[in-house]
Amino acid sequence: MQTYLEACKEEVNAYLSRLFEPTGLHARLKEAMTYSLMAAGKRLRPALVIATAETFGVARRLVLPAAAAVELIHCYSLIHDDLPCMDDDDLRRGQPTNHVVFGEAMALLAGDALLTEAFHLLARPLAGVPAERQLAMIRALASRAGVDGMVGGQAVDIERTGGQGTLQDVEFIHLHKTARLIQACVEIGGYFADLDDEVRAALSRYGECLGLAFQMIDDVLDVTASTEQLGKTAGKDVEEGKLTYPRFVGVERTRQMAREVIRHGEQALADVGVKSEPLASLQSLIVDRDR
Repeated sequence: MQTYLEACKEEVNAYLSRLFEPTGLHARLKEAMTYSLMAAGKRLRPALVIATAETFGVARRLVLPAAAAVELIHCYSLIHDDLPCMDDDDLRRGQPTNHVVFGEAMALLAGDALLTEAFHLLARPLAGVPAERQLAMIRALASRAGVDGMVGGQAVDIERTGGQGTLQDVEFIHLHKTARLIQACVEIGGYFADLDDEVRAALSRYGECLGLAFQMIDDVLDVTASTEQLGKTAGKDVEEGKLTYPRFVGVERTRQMAREVIRHGEQALADVGVKSEPLASLQSLIVDRDR
């Protein structure tokens, strides 16, 4: 029997596979985009968009364009993150990184194109969603992925790598580099429904907690899992002197902190009377995952 994530992944992959037909003089660019986009990713972020919308009775097929837009943003960030001028990695999602296969220039352009196409997707009319709420989706994605979100976190990560840093630095990096985009997934899913401000604030808080817990477990896995399990180079955080939670508080305390953060998110939803089996299913995968 398929898990909830597997079912979402199947539909998201089918949608993504139709986006960029490698034709025209720029076929090589589309090939590079699709190479990374269709790699063996978990599809957790688009599944979170779907799960949140389905919590409020929205049909999955209506959510797929927005779910795909988030995955495009995530994929672009991975391509750029692996470049020699950034983390300089040669393995991602179990296959050679984009720049290893297509060269640095084409990888850079593939990331640029995926970023731009994400907003192209999200700007198209969405069935049943008023323009005001669709604009809110676009604002949320831009804000969470931009200078005060994911990109800002990446900038601080680069500046602090190899240095001493503090636990406060770790929290800033993780909250911005990883948690903000996951937070956006829950926020965007919520905008498919007509909700009051109190519920939207609770969803936003829940998404933030999920994102922070996700990165905490990612830190743990970099120490405890193998390259084969992760599909990317294991042990690289320690090798490069990255600021991580295990570096400051140890592996077991990091696991404990992740569970504590998740409980805060659960309480935020409980306080406004939101119960969601789809979100609970994905939440358990975040804490219990091995890759």
